[in-house]
This record gives sequence, structure tokens and C-alpha cells, in this order.
Amino acid sequence: MTQDIQFQIECLEAELAEMLMAEYGWDIHRAPDELYSSITFAKLNDPECGLYYQGAVYIFQFLKSEIETGNVA
Repeated sequence: MTQDIQFQIECLEAELAEMLMAEYGWDIHRAPDELYSSITFAKLNDPECGLYYQGAVYIFQFLKSEIETGNVA
């Protein structure tokens, strides 16, 4: 994984964690824990998947679906 890709992923991680806190009222500890343990996050970290090219709002829809239904949409 290149440094550019890693940087994009790290920026998305921060945005997604903030979105989780806003959406679910989670604290600064729970939001990253939930994010890092998700299938969505695993896909985000797979350069071949290309999810890191998408915006945080788009990725958040997958993450939200996974949290609420147990399935990645």
C-alpha cells in the first residue's frame, strides 16, 4: 500500500469515526472500536477493493447498514 493510499484511509477513518459519534452518540473510544471491527473497515483497507477512493458519506452508508442490520449493503 502506498503512502498516498494510507493517508487517504487515515483521513477517512477520522471522518467516519466523527460520523459515528454524531449518528449514534458514541464517545471517542467506542466509535473507533466499532469502526475498526467492521467489515466495511476491512474493505476500506483493501487497496484492491478501491473503497478508499469514495467519499466518507458514501462509505458511511455501508457502515451504517452493517451496524444496523449486520449486513454490508
